[in-house]
Amino acid sequence: METIPQNIKLSVPFFMVTDMEISLKFYLDGLGFKLANQWAPRGKIEWCWLTRDAVAIMLQQPRVPNAEQSGPRGAGVTICHQCVDALALYHEFKQNGLSLAEPFVGNNMWVVSVKDPDGYRLEFESPTDVAEETAYGDWIKENQL
Repeated sequence: METIPQNIKLSVPFFMVTDMEISLKFYLDGLGFKLANQWAPRGKIEWCWLTRDAVAIMLQQPRVPNAEQSGPRGAGVTICHQCVDALALYHEFKQNGLSLAEPFVGNNMWVVSVKDPDGYRLEFESPTDVAEETAYGDWIKENQL
Protein backbone atom coordinates (compact mmCIF):
# COMPACT_ATOMS: atom_id res chain seq x y z
CA MET A 1 0.00 0.00 0.00
CA GLU A 2 1.37 3.39 -1.01
CA THR A 3 1.86 5.94 1.75
CA ILE A 4 0.54 9.34 0.78
CA PRO A 5 2.34 12.21 2.53
CA GLN A 6 0.27 14.52 4.68
CA ASN A 7 -0.78 17.47 2.58
CA ILE A 8 -3.12 19.50 4.78
CA LYS A 9 -1.14 20.53 7.84
CA LEU A 10 -3.11 23.15 9.75
CA SER A 11 -6.54 24.72 9.94
CA VAL A 12 -6.56 28.34 11.11
CA PRO A 13 -9.75 30.29 11.84
CA PHE A 14 -9.76 33.65 10.04
CA PHE A 15 -11.96 36.22 11.80
CA MET A 16 -13.03 39.54 10.32
CA VAL A 17 -13.03 42.05 13.19
CA THR A 18 -14.66 45.43 13.72
CA ASP A 19 -11.83 47.04 15.69
CA MET A 20 -8.35 45.50 15.48
CA GLU A 21 -7.06 47.37 18.53
CA ILE A 22 -9.86 46.05 20.77
CA SER A 23 -9.50 42.53 19.34
CA LEU A 24 -5.73 42.50 19.89
CA LYS A 25 -6.17 43.59 23.52
CA PHE A 26 -8.67 40.74 24.03
CA TYR A 27 -6.54 38.03 22.39
CA LEU A 28 -3.10 39.16 23.59
CA ASP A 29 -3.82 40.50 27.08
CA GLY A 30 -6.94 38.48 27.89
CA LEU A 31 -6.31 35.07 26.32
CA GLY A 32 -2.50 35.13 26.27
CA PHE A 33 -1.95 34.77 22.52
CA LYS A 34 1.26 36.09 20.94
CA LEU A 35 1.56 38.16 17.77
CA ALA A 36 3.39 35.88 15.30
CA ASN A 37 2.93 37.86 12.08
CA GLN A 38 1.29 41.09 11.01
CA TRP A 39 0.51 43.27 8.03
CA ALA A 40 0.48 47.01 8.74
CA PRO A 41 0.66 48.82 5.39
CA ARG A 42 -0.52 52.17 6.82
CA GLY A 43 1.20 52.01 10.20
CA LYS A 44 -1.70 50.16 11.88
CA ILE A 45 -2.17 46.39 11.97
CA GLU A 46 -4.83 45.40 9.42
CA TRP A 47 -4.15 41.63 9.46
CA CYS A 48 -2.36 39.43 11.96
CA TRP A 49 -1.58 35.82 12.84
CA LEU A 50 -1.78 35.02 16.55
CA THR A 51 -0.52 31.87 18.28
CA ARG A 52 -0.75 30.20 21.66
CA ASP A 53 0.64 26.72 22.18
CA ALA A 54 -0.54 24.64 19.16
CA VAL A 55 -3.36 27.06 18.23
CA ALA A 56 -3.38 29.87 15.67
CA ILE A 57 -5.99 32.49 14.77
CA MET A 58 -5.91 35.12 12.04
CA LEU A 59 -7.63 38.48 12.44
CA GLN A 60 -8.33 41.12 9.80
CA GLN A 61 -10.03 44.48 9.95
CA PRO A 62 -11.18 45.19 6.39
CA ARG A 63 -10.62 48.71 5.09
CA VAL A 64 -13.83 48.62 3.07
CA PRO A 65 -16.46 45.99 3.90
CA ASN A 66 -17.49 43.78 1.00
CA ALA A 67 -20.61 41.61 0.61
CA GLU A 68 -18.89 38.58 2.18
CA GLN A 69 -17.97 40.62 5.24
CA SER A 70 -21.29 42.40 5.78
CA GLY A 71 -23.72 41.53 8.54
CA PRO A 72 -23.02 40.64 12.13
CA ARG A 73 -19.59 39.20 12.75
CA GLY A 74 -19.21 36.07 14.83
CA ALA A 75 -22.88 35.05 14.68
CA GLY A 76 -23.12 31.27 14.96
CA VAL A 77 -19.35 30.68 14.89
CA THR A 78 -17.78 28.55 17.64
CA ILE A 79 -14.18 27.36 17.66
CA CYS A 80 -13.43 24.53 20.13
CA HIS A 81 -9.91 24.14 21.48
CA GLN A 82 -9.04 20.77 23.05
CA CYS A 83 -6.90 21.37 26.14
CA VAL A 84 -5.12 19.48 28.88
CA ASP A 85 -6.73 21.63 31.62
CA ALA A 86 -9.52 24.00 30.58
CA LEU A 87 -10.18 25.00 34.19
CA ALA A 88 -6.61 26.32 34.54
CA LEU A 89 -7.32 28.52 31.51
CA TYR A 90 -10.58 29.68 33.12
CA HIS A 91 -8.63 30.92 36.15
CA GLU A 92 -5.95 32.52 33.95
CA PHE A 93 -8.54 34.34 31.82
CA LYS A 94 -10.39 35.56 34.94
CA GLN A 95 -7.10 36.82 36.39
CA ASN A 96 -6.51 38.66 33.10
CA GLY A 97 -9.80 40.50 33.63
CA LEU A 98 -12.06 38.70 31.16
CA SER A 99 -15.75 38.27 31.89
CA LEU A 100 -16.55 34.57 31.49
CA ALA A 101 -19.57 32.33 31.89
CA GLU A 102 -19.24 29.66 34.57
CA PRO A 103 -17.57 26.50 33.24
CA PHE A 104 -19.75 23.39 32.97
CA VAL A 105 -19.46 19.77 31.90
CA GLY A 106 -20.72 18.97 28.42
CA ASN A 107 -19.98 15.83 26.40
CA ASN A 108 -17.64 14.57 29.15
CA MET A 109 -15.55 17.73 28.99
CA TRP A 110 -15.13 20.82 31.11
CA VAL A 111 -16.20 23.68 28.85
CA VAL A 112 -14.82 27.19 29.33
CA SER A 113 -16.62 29.51 26.93
CA VAL A 114 -15.82 33.12 26.05
CA LYS A 115 -16.96 35.47 23.29
CA ASP A 116 -14.51 37.81 21.63
CA PRO A 117 -15.39 41.49 20.98
CA ASP A 118 -17.07 40.57 17.66
CA GLY A 119 -19.14 37.71 19.06
CA TYR A 120 -17.00 34.75 17.95
CA ARG A 121 -17.36 32.04 20.61
CA LEU A 122 -14.15 30.35 21.73
CA GLU A 123 -14.47 27.19 23.80
CA PHE A 124 -11.62 25.61 25.70
CA GLU A 125 -12.40 22.00 26.64
CA SER A 126 -10.69 19.23 28.58
CA PRO A 127 -11.81 15.66 29.36
CA THR A 128 -13.41 14.89 32.74
CA ASP A 129 -15.31 12.14 34.50
CA VAL A 130 -17.49 14.68 36.36
CA ALA A 131 -21.24 14.22 35.77
CA GLU A 132 -22.76 15.78 32.66
CA GLU A 133 -24.13 19.34 33.06
CA THR A 134 -22.31 19.91 36.37
CA ALA A 135 -21.57 23.60 36.90
CA TYR A 136 -18.07 24.44 38.12
CA GLY A 137 -19.34 26.22 41.25
CA ASP A 138 -21.45 23.21 42.22
CA TRP A 139 -18.49 20.89 41.69
CA ILE A 140 -16.28 23.10 43.87
CA LYS A 141 -18.89 23.04 46.67
CA GLU A 142 -19.32 19.26 46.45
CA ASN A 143 -15.58 18.69 46.58
CA GLN A 144 -14.85 21.57 49.00
CA LEU A 145 -11.91 22.78 46.95
